[in-house]
Parts: sequence; structure tokens; C-alpha cells
Amino acid sequence: MKNQLLKITTIFFIGLAVVSCKNTKNETEAKDAEEVSQAKAEAVRYAVAVDRSTLAWKGFKPTKSHNGTISISEGYVAFDNGKLSAGNFIIDMKTIKDLDIEDEEYNAKLVGHLSSADFFDVENHPHAVFDITNVNEEVGMYMVKGNLTIKGIKKNIEFPATVSENDGVVTFKSEPFTIDRTEWDIKFNSGKFFEDLKDKLIKDEIEFVVEMKATKS
Repeated sequence: MKNQLLKITTIFFIGLAVVSCKNTKNETEAKDAEEVSQAKAEAVRYAVAVDRSTLAWKGFKPTKSHNGTISISEGYVAFDNGKLSAGNFIIDMKTIKDLDIEDEEYNAKLVGHLSSADFFDVENHPHAVFDITNVNEEVGMYMVKGNLTIKGIKKNIEFPATVSENDGVVTFKSEPFTIDRTEWDIKFNSGKFFEDLKDKLIKDEIEFVVEMKATKS
């Protein structure tokens, strides 16, 4: 009986571990900013096609989530000997959109709150920036390191991305990855800083996906 109970308990916890792994995105660790990678003179540069480039976001509460997009307003990527070597992109925080709330009034209320000083403080920090600091090529994708600046705070992060070039057009798409928003002084209703929030708790993780097209400049 004890052995059977032990087997059942073991299977239960293995199942929890598997579910946890499936739900976990690429969690980044915010580190000190690093020196930005500079494109060599002979590198081929591609300018970001702003009409085909976005940063998708997703935020979480204990029982629900919201998702949307933010426009990438300018940037470039550079290739040295056919490999991604440098680049940056600027994110226009004034273009935050929510895509999951159909009620226009509630949608506008959420976007306004995200734009406020409680979150991204768009009035004082209208742009976020990502500057590539290092790139390591792995099987089928790149591990891209870079300085992410939000609200004037610069931290180095790393995430996986697939990057390809076809007929003069570069396609850059990251895997979903998460940042801890509190590292960039976004602390509103964070369980790290406020107690007994209950259903008002907002999780610290923000999930991002970078989707970008770029053409030869």
C-alpha cells in the first residue's frame, strides 16, 4: 500500500513538473548593461520595415491575461559573413495596443493605465530601445543578447530567435520570452512590493515576442 501510494505521489509530482516546463517561457535574467556590438564597415545592413515589425506583449494576473502589440518605429540589423552580428530597434511606447478586450471603453482604460506612470510612463519615456551586444549561433537559431532600455533603465537580457534572409529581406522572430518588469521599476501591484493584493495582484513577468522584417539599406 505504501509503495503504491509512493508511486502515485511520484507520478503526480512528475506530472506537475512536466506541466510547469510546458508553461514556462524563456525567462530572461536582467544583468548589467554591456558594450553594444558595432557593425563592421563591410557588414551588410538592413533597415527595419516599420510597417511589418511589432513587439507583441502579454501580461498576467492570477486568473487571466491581456495581450497586445507595440510598434517598432526604426532600427537595423547587420550581417557579417552571412551571420547576424549587430543591430538595434526602437519601440514606440505611444503605440501600445490591447488586442483581447472588445469593449472600447475598457480597452482604452487599460491602455491608458499601461501608458501611465504606474507602468511605462509613456509621457516621460516615449521610447524603449534594444541594442544587440552579442550573438551566438546555435542549431537553427541565434541566442541574442542585448541592452533593453525601458523608462531610462538599461539592463542586459538574452533570448532565442530565428533569423533568415531571402531576396534582400531579413525575417527576425524571437521565441516568446519573459522579463521581470520590476527590474525596470514597473512595480504596480507586484507581490514583491505589496502585500495582500489577492485578485489585484499583477504578475511580475511580461512576455514579449519580437517580429521584425528588414530590407537592405
